[in-house]
Amino acid sequence: MNEKISVIISTYNRPEYLSKVIDGFLHQTLPPDEIIIADDGSKDDTKDLIENYKRKSKIPIIHVWHEDNGFRLAQIRNKAIAKSSGDYIIICDDDSIPDIHFVEDHDKYKMPGSFIQGHRVLLGKKISHSITYKNCNFFSLLSLAIKGEVRNLSNALRLPMPLIRISQGLKGIRGCNMSFYKRDLLLVNGYNEDIVGWGREDSELAVRLYNNGLKRKDVKFRLCVYHLYHDEFSKDRLSKNDEILTETLKKHITYCENGIDKYI
Repeated sequence: MNEKISVIISTYNRPEYLSKVIDGFLHQTLPPDEIIIADDGSKDDTKDLIENYKRKSKIPIIHVWHEDNGFRLAQIRNKAIAKSSGDYIIICDDDSIPDIHFVEDHDKYKMPGSFIQGHRVLLGKKISHSITYKNCNFFSLLSLAIKGEVRNLSNALRLPMPLIRISQGLKGIRGCNMSFYKRDLLLVNGYNEDIVGWGREDSELAVRLYNNGLKRKDVKFRLCVYHLYHDEFSKDRLSKNDEILTETLKKHITYCENGIDKYI
């Protein structure tokens, strides 16, 4: 059975980078069934960009926006998931250009009872502004990697037999490259909206999925994204978010109270 795939791209006031990411998803070997932009309160230039893409794209593009009230990534992702029509959800960010096989590989390696974690290549500041999806491959970036302007380029290798590891670990959880069956997200009530500010929304979700019986399927040498350079976010809420994560671990919580159900 062909399962419908929704791609969700979170964004906040990065139209230049968002354009690169959307272009990447519009040129996939397996196009997604829809692209949903989860917009955490961007200004009108982002809205105008998305409207332009909506007019020319053959793939449906949906813009889910709420007012800027600080870093509310968990909330806007929940709103986007609630709007999605897909059976399978791929999560990405506006700083992560997908490899052209990205959707195809997530679809190929998805497995009931698990969610997928992919990997990333780290791009330097200069190349981040000039790169396009056309340059996002191992060989195009090799010379820059030798110069130290690109890191973790080995993750861009697309091997016939990828390295797959099944676990319930937290190391390496990165929300810029994850995918889930939508039904599994709904069973744990999606992202925990008590987590605001940067950090831990992805790890806390992963723990609740583990507590509900799922495993993490880590796929290396496929599923690559190319991470665009940007300044770090403020981490002033990280200690509070760590407390929420610790409570989820200690109490073996599966279902968050402040989650996606209010939008369904």
